[in-house]
Amino acid sequence: MSEKSGRTSQNGHFNVAVIGAGAGGIYAVHKFVKEGYSVLGIESAAEVGGVWYHNRYPGARVDVESYYYCFFEEDVYRDWTWTERYPAQPEILAYLNFAADRWDVRKHFKFNTWMTGAQWDASAGHYVVTTDDGARYTADYLVMTSGQLSKPRDPSFEGLETFRGRWVQTSRWPKDEVQLRGKRVAVVGTGSSGVQAVPAIAKDADHLFVFQRTPNYSAPARNRAIDAKKYAEYAADISEALDFTLNQPIGWGMRRGDRKFEEVPEDERAPLLEAFWANGGHSMGAIFIDQGKNPEANQFVADFVRTKIREVVSDQSVAEKLLPSADYPIGSRRLCVDTDYYDTYNRENVTLVDVSADPIKVTRTGMSVGDQHYEVDVIVFATGFEAFTGALENANIKNEDGESPIDLWARGPQTYLGLMTRGFPNLFIVTGPGSPTVLANMIVGNQQHIDFITGILQYMKSNNLNLVEPSAEAQRRWTEHSAEVAASLLRLNVPNYMVHVNEDDGSKVMIPYAGGMHNYNTRLASVVHNGYEGFEFSATPGV
Repeated sequence: MSEKSGRTSQNGHFNVAVIGAGAGGIYAVHKFVKEGYSVLGIESAAEVGGVWYHNRYPGARVDVESYYYCFFEEDVYRDWTWTERYPAQPEILAYLNFAADRWDVRKHFKFNTWMTGAQWDASAGHYVVTTDDGARYTADYLVMTSGQLSKPRDPSFEGLETFRGRWVQTSRWPKDEVQLRGKRVAVVGTGSSGVQAVPAIAKDADHLFVFQRTPNYSAPARNRAIDAKKYAEYAADISEALDFTLNQPIGWGMRRGDRKFEEVPEDERAPLLEAFWANGGHSMGAIFIDQGKNPEANQFVADFVRTKIREVVSDQSVAEKLLPSADYPIGSRRLCVDTDYYDTYNRENVTLVDVSADPIKVTRTGMSVGDQHYEVDVIVFATGFEAFTGALENANIKNEDGESPIDLWARGPQTYLGLMTRGFPNLFIVTGPGSPTVLANMIVGNQQHIDFITGILQYMKSNNLNLVEPSAEAQRRWTEHSAEVAASLLRLNVPNYMVHVNEDDGSKVMIPYAGGMHNYNTRLASVVHNGYEGFEFSATPGV
């Protein structure tokens, strides 16, 4: 469906408004409707899919194993078959469409529609939601499933407006074909998206120029066909499979080390790393249980990856440019997972351009760095997202005092469980700051949060309550706890999108909850067991 709206009314009242039709939005609408709530879904794109609708660039695929990157619901898990360990974007989008069809959620969404604002009306106990087509709705609860990595970071390079060729973004790849075959192409950025796009584009381009500011660590995906027997074992008991997944540190059953660096004899360390390298994926970030905190352990793994880069890349002058700095511990930024990334630099039609010293300037016919000019036909910007706050800020949510959540987060996000922030009754931020969010399996994180929110709504319904927000004390304690579990991380001292830095005193705030999904899941269970401890409930008089 690509029309402006589904079968929702142009105006009206709903129990729940769900913003975003990615994995979280699809599951949220399904869950809330199943529990008997009236639901309005709003999505700016023409269809479901969220990030997987937009991120259709060459080489795009997930870096979480498909056994776990899915909804743990019997009618979807058992009737879908993945083809690969790490599925590519078309297969993931097909999966999300399959789930949307199975649960019949499209009729609850308004597509091609932006929410322009959501104002809390304290006297009525609901949000007034407005959209770009002039419609106005009210909703008792506002559930943000707009994602933490959904608002693109738009390119702002000098001279871009003069470029006569075509430029695109990996985060908003066009549905129409981007002609790359036989073209001279520039890729700007070598984070997760760039690392995936480079090998794929190099196969088609006449020449590919990769503009790199900061080299990243990347581990081989070792992608392969899915193990059908393993998938069937999970499908045989969905509840047990979900419980297992939620109780993993990052929300999926990847291979992990179980000893500290010093507990592994010296003669076993190199063979251990070789075994993890052969396995591939994010396991390279979890070889030693103290790898993210112990500089010696981290350096040992980082040096190993640097050695692998030198072994793969034939031209050692190029290899040296690809080596991450010793000041940049492995895992302190998101570890990339690739297929033939480093080997791509052995191709004659690929040139690595170091832009760490000189800024990029775009010209009518290409790009300049220092005194060197590169003629290109197409520019691909793989420059990421305005993480965590971008989509939330766009939503223009206001409380009774006219404040947005961002206004209260000047010194870093303040939330309870990453789900709610005080001062904003009935607003749920799914996989928000203060939850495992991007440090874990996002589909499972969405399901976990939506199930938790559904429990709160059912609790309120049973007790004739209609208002909920966290207590000031619960929010303070959770924020302090989140800071405590992150305090010893090497990541905290390296500039990256997961760390908020206060300009006045340089203090740092880890945005995601770094205590692991397993511990987070235990905390959620405790909160439920104790009658939704930390939340304050009330009823609006006369409502």
